[in-house]
Amino acid sequence: MKLEPLVYGDRKVYTVSNFNRGVAMWLRRLPTLWVEGEVTELRRQDGWQSVFFTLKDPSDGACLSVTMPRAGFDGLRLALTDGDRVHVYGRPDFYAARGVFQLRALSIEPVGLGDVLARIERLKRTLAAEGLFEPGRKRPLPPFPRWIGLLTGNEAAAKRDFVTAVTARFPAVNVLVAETYVQGPQAPARIVATLAELAGQPGVDVIVVTRGGGSFEDLLPWSDERVVRALAACRVPVVSAVGHEQDTPLCDLASDVRASTPTAAARLVVQDRSELRGQLDALRAALERDTRRGLARSRERVGADAVRLARAPGVFLERKRSALDAVAGRLRALSPDATLGRGYAIVRSSGNVVRSASALDSGELVDVRVSKGRFSARVEEVET
Repeated sequence: MKLEPLVYGDRKVYTVSNFNRGVAMWLRRLPTLWVEGEVTELRRQDGWQSVFFTLKDPSDGACLSVTMPRAGFDGLRLALTDGDRVHVYGRPDFYAARGVFQLRALSIEPVGLGDVLARIERLKRTLAAEGLFEPGRKRPLPPFPRWIGLLTGNEAAAKRDFVTAVTARFPAVNVLVAETYVQGPQAPARIVATLAELAGQPGVDVIVVTRGGGSFEDLLPWSDERVVRALAACRVPVVSAVGHEQDTPLCDLASDVRASTPTAAARLVVQDRSELRGQLDALRAALERDTRRGLARSRERVGADAVRLARAPGVFLERKRSALDAVAGRLRALSPDATLGRGYAIVRSSGNVVRSASALDSGELVDVRVSKGRFSARVEEVET
């Protein structure tokens, strides 16, 4: 949204509202980050939508206002009190209506969790060095899964969201739901066992693992080495839809596909029935067009072949007649009559054709044949 100033001559002046909006818009472009400090002035009321507190830097007393949605704060179950040192994950924000700068918190962790984060980071580097997170080992999802295995907790939201979305897109889909522990100390072993059980079911050719959001501690099982390795070794492709979009447990890196929400996972594993019907209609129409064109071309070829077949006997006879006339012409050219017609004569003596003058004697009577008729002659003189 463009903020227009008021113009007074060559001076541009912004109203307080526009100035505050501009600052808020600029701050929203800043990334999320972690901030460490001590909790002071914690204010939470059941009727409020948000929880407010101040982070204080114990080294110099610098303060930062923090706000967090009450439902998210309560879900962390941290029982914070003034003086607790925490890490707050959030985004810089500016409350334009009152001109207040604050940190909008997305998660809060006691400082003691830093060691856990360090362990997870070390595990992440180790598994990455082994190639477990490499894009080249990611497998494509089946376009039309026979059965979808759903590994989830007994909470209603994540399971309901996925099943509702997947059946809306493709009502004939088969979903095999396996509920297990998804948080707490027992969760890693149970997740691994349930995953193996699902993968061993006949017909299951893709598995979705999902749970709703939660605190950092709630999501720890999904960064457990046993769980991560089990996901990477699963015989069928795995979609991870764990936590909220901003959460990145190690299971997201080891899975074949990451989905930000259970609903997004449903869009990944099945195609939309209405879209498929539209594609089938388009393919059917194209097939009909191609078939009609092919039939038309076949009819044209058959018609042309019929014409050629009808003309073939006449053409054959004409060619044979021409060849016969040519042979007859050559025979006529080589016949004795043709030779006589050109002015030559055939001389016989005693019935034999005379081929040499030496065969005749003076005074001998010979028979002479010409082109038209014959006559007798007496030899007067012989020259050889």
